[in-house]
Amino acid sequence: MIDILTQKNGRLERLEQVEKGCWVNIYPPFDRSQLEDFASQNSVPIDFLTDSLDTDERSRYESEEEIDLVVVNTPVRNEAFVKDEALYITIPIGIISTPDFIITISSFKNPVIDDFLHGRIKMLRVEDQQWFTLRLLDRNVHYFQYYLKEINTKRYTFESEIYRSSRNRDLKNLLDLQKSLVYFVTNLRANDLMMNRMRRTNFLKIQGNEEQDDFLEDIIIDNGQASEMADIYTNIVNSMMDAFASIISNNLGRTVQRLTVITIVLTLPMVIASFYGMNIALPMQEAGQTSLWPFWTLLGISLVLPLFFWLYFRRKRWF
Repeated sequence: MIDILTQKNGRLERLEQVEKGCWVNIYPPFDRSQLEDFASQNSVPIDFLTDSLDTDERSRYESEEEIDLVVVNTPVRNEAFVKDEALYITIPIGIISTPDFIITISSFKNPVIDDFLHGRIKMLRVEDQQWFTLRLLDRNVHYFQYYLKEINTKRYTFESEIYRSSRNRDLKNLLDLQKSLVYFVTNLRANDLMMNRMRRTNFLKIQGNEEQDDFLEDIIIDNGQASEMADIYTNIVNSMMDAFASIISNNLGRTVQRLTVITIVLTLPMVIASFYGMNIALPMQEAGQTSLWPFWTLLGISLVLPLFFWLYFRRKRWF
């Protein structure tokens, strides 16, 4: 789906054809033939479009024949995008600046572009490509911070559930959060390196524009704060996983210990009773023919002896 948009009276309106100062957003579904036709009609390198669709594409920027490409990774909830993966993943957004218009392309729908499409971005100026790119980078950092707070909230929930039960599902939820944080830490650092290089090399051509240069500096600072948050949450989740592994191992040892005590206590009367199941002469066997006191004596021993050992194990705190 290729949407061609322009801004009139502060609102986005769709166009039939590309014109100067417009914004082209490419969202799924689409096929390669559509991308090739669009690239050939508008003199855009096809590699700039296809590279931005690779979910493993790193954050980077490059130029080719006065056309600039910026690839930035953005966070999304993993809603059946990738099966058996983390709760949150990152996908690339390609920002392609041509002399006449700007293009955004991504392999999945994402909240950053959706906010632009639904008019949630203040002071949006589609015709100003540098400002548009800065607003998109700023919104991207916002969602990293937003999802990091969601991850921390989920961590509290999963932690309390694991304290009550050690089901595999609860541990898997915590593992999914751990994988989400790996995505966030890796891509926040990559985005930070890319934006610092862009500022140092003046890739966006904003040096001399104090407002935009300060805005980029603020974005870099916010991205650094998000990266620190991700590092802290990663360390917390890793510590929790290690602690719960120790707790599970300790609980297993305690369970085996208790089962051993129960086995010992129940085995003692069985041993005594098994002796008197033998077909040989045993103590009190002759007396048992005329009196019941041997039976009660043996029964008492069978009860007192396990009780003694049970009290002994209780005192040792084995049970």
